[in-house]
Amino acid sequence: MGTRGTTMHGVVGGLVASLLLLVAAPAMAESPAEQISSFRLKHGEVRVVRDATLDRIAMDQARAMAAKDDLSHDALGPFNRRVAPAGAGRAAENIAYGYDNFEKTLGQWIDSSGHRKNLLLHNASRVGIASAKNASGKRTYWAMVIAGDYEPKGKKKNKDKEPLVAVKRETAPASKPKSSGCHVKLLSLCI
Repeated sequence: MGTRGTTMHGVVGGLVASLLLLVAAPAMAESPAEQISSFRLKHGEVRVVRDATLDRIAMDQARAMAAKDDLSHDALGPFNRRVAPAGAGRAAENIAYGYDNFEKTLGQWIDSSGHRKNLLLHNASRVGIASAKNASGKRTYWAMVIAGDYEPKGKKKNKDKEPLVAVKRETAPASKPKSSGCHVKLLSLCI
């Protein structure tokens, strides 16, 4: 075989080897939203997609925790105030620090009952995920905000359609009331 044949044989062999490596290489790692969705689907909940508003809320929280080097849901203020721009009826937040990658952080949340409950928030459809390093660069803080769909502006909730009724029940039997002249007591009115 001549030089040209040997070179051609080497090129073909290199191409075959490259193709084999591509086929055998593991698939690209799933995105954080895909990892969360996979977990949710295994537990009967729907898939979530990344949401820019929730990503910003999560990033603000992660940066605030990193700046203070403090793992706290209140690092930037109360959650209900911070999540208000998301326009969601239901939302939850998970925070963590310590792992440099999301897969390990997600595993930590799955192993914690409260965090797991947030990951499985019923009817959630959107998620925001962010991380930030503290000043030394040695600690990574994570924040995840998961929420339902945006609620239409100006739409009143069903709670306005029917009156709210509260019933107070006594735990101990009431003692016999003194004679007060009431024949019937209805809604704290004496008749």
